[in-house]
Amino acid sequence: MIYDAAHSFGCSHGGRPVGGFGTAEVFSFHATKAFHTAEGGAVTCADPELAHALRLARNFGFVAWDEVSGLGTNAKMSELSAAMGLANLDAFDSTVSANRSVYRAYQDRLDGCPYLQLHVFDANESNNYWYISAELTPDCPLRRDDLLAILHAENILARRYFFPGCHRMQPHRSIDPEVEHRLPNTEDIAARVLVLPGGAGIEEVDVALICDFLIGVLGQAETLGERMAASSENGSTT
Repeated sequence: MIYDAAHSFGCSHGGRPVGGFGTAEVFSFHATKAFHTAEGGAVTCADPELAHALRLARNFGFVAWDEVSGLGTNAKMSELSAAMGLANLDAFDSTVSANRSVYRAYQDRLDGCPYLQLHVFDANESNNYWYISAELTPDCPLRRDDLLAILHAENILARRYFFPGCHRMQPHRSIDPEVEHRLPNTEDIAARVLVLPGGAGIEEVDVALICDFLIGVLGQAETLGERMAASSENGSTT
């Protein structure tokens, strides 16, 4: 079992730090993550043989000078990325603290917002609070994509995450074109989840403006939903 731990640096589950579950776990250190090295990532595992194979694979498969044991690639971290990672590691606690403040500002401001559920971080676990994710309730009269269009029109750059589901992407799509019919829960959630602007760089005054706008829009969700549906039927983009 290989775990996708891309966003989970500094997080825990069941009181255990993420990184020690399954056969291996894969972290992303891309620049969009809470901890990053500008580009790259890491694989953690507890199996010495697997760790050895991974070390060989990241360096062309070399086991000795001019001796290759098998398939490999050039996946070594550059010195520039390593320097960026060390700097961000020193700043990680302050980054998490700023992220936590942004999350709590959203949490306080969106309390009671109609048709919107903010995903709650478990206070008993370690979290990096990097993504402010939420989902529209199933009874919301306004589609998630229509809400995003309204937000983007006001330069509020919320996003669909993660969308589309992997089963809709290649090569999976070609292998099993009808798979979405067997994944109704995935399809449902993927159509309702959105991620709001967050990160250590956003100001709480911006959070307040975003939340007030969201509350205003969702307070008129029924009317807006009808108008957006009518516009879609008429082929209008307004």
